[in-house]
Amino acid sequence: MKALRILAGPSALARLRQGPLAPSEVRVVPGAAGGPKGLILSPLDQFLFGHWLPRGGHTVHLLGASIGAWRVTAACMADPVAALQRLGEDYITQRYAHAPGKAPLPSHVSAVFGAKLHEHFGGQEAALLAHPQYRLHVFTSHGRRWLRRETARWRTSLGYGAAFASNLVARSALGAWLERVVFSDPRDALPLPLHDFRGQQVPLSPQNLIPAVLASCAIPFWLDAVHDIPGAPRGAYWDGGITDYHLHLRYDRLLAGDTGQGGDPGWVLYPHFQPTLVPGWLDKGWHWRHRATTALDRVVVLAPRPEWLATLPGGRLPSREDFKVHLDDDAARERAWRRAVAESQRLADEFQAWVDGRASPELQPLP
Repeated sequence: MKALRILAGPSALARLRQGPLAPSEVRVVPGAAGGPKGLILSPLDQFLFGHWLPRGGHTVHLLGASIGAWRVTAACMADPVAALQRLGEDYITQRYAHAPGKAPLPSHVSAVFGAKLHEHFGGQEAALLAHPQYRLHVFTSHGRRWLRRETARWRTSLGYGAAFASNLVARSALGAWLERVVFSDPRDALPLPLHDFRGQQVPLSPQNLIPAVLASCAIPFWLDAVHDIPGAPRGAYWDGGITDYHLHLRYDRLLAGDTGQGGDPGWVLYPHFQPTLVPGWLDKGWHWRHRATTALDRVVVLAPRPEWLATLPGGRLPSREDFKVHLDDDAARERAWRRAVAESQRLADEFQAWVDGRASPELQPLP
């Protein structure tokens, strides 16, 4: 049984029919929000960021929201393989104090998770932002109106209720309540436009890197919002996946740059845990918004096959719901997640066989 699917937009699909991508052709690598689902990408990430992409020797922009932000930040460490392995293990073994049968308090989860980010990246911020090849871009959701600050749970609930209703009318209407704020490496501009949704960019710095990553992972009601990040507009910042769940951006408008391809803008290589790119977290239930658009013309998605997913514990991806399923049995959850990560080595092996010319996998259009 094969584990890996390779899907692509029209122009990308035409390119792949000539042969696999070379590292020097990859311009952008996004990292989606999705919590524990992202764990199955760990072996593939280690091969991509630690071994394959460095062969290109050119600038690659890494975009991340939520767990995707943690993944791409780890990829910018001096030893990305070790950093990504540690990320996976620490994510699997995360535990939070809670009353029997109850979820942990958001303030406790924020404190524990924030401390973990400092363990991973504290003291390494300047070196991480000086990476010779990778340029980091961390996506967050900045509150407006009732969500400008997190002062009371009822107020936050009302704000997200209004955001949900607005998003149902139109994705652009969500911008009345939450805007996209991207913390970006100041050395090189993000090579694609962001005017598809209300927002702004802020330079990343050693002072705001960890707060930005923490904010990008701050799931409402699970973690507290991060307030007043240095160098950014004041206010509350939440999970970047709320506005940009799977980073469905205007990749068709990539600007030409340092790809070593004579001015060609390059391609977007997207390791993902599913074949579709859902625009925002609030769009998860609106399946008509999951379809591929012209924006994905230059995108190559690496995703697991459904028949392979059926062999994982529970017959599915690791999920945040597993915290509820195994509420008082962390050891059982950890065993299931660790087995899923071990099995996902097949995704990395099959991708490596393809780019090394040892396999010719089926190529499919994005659904």
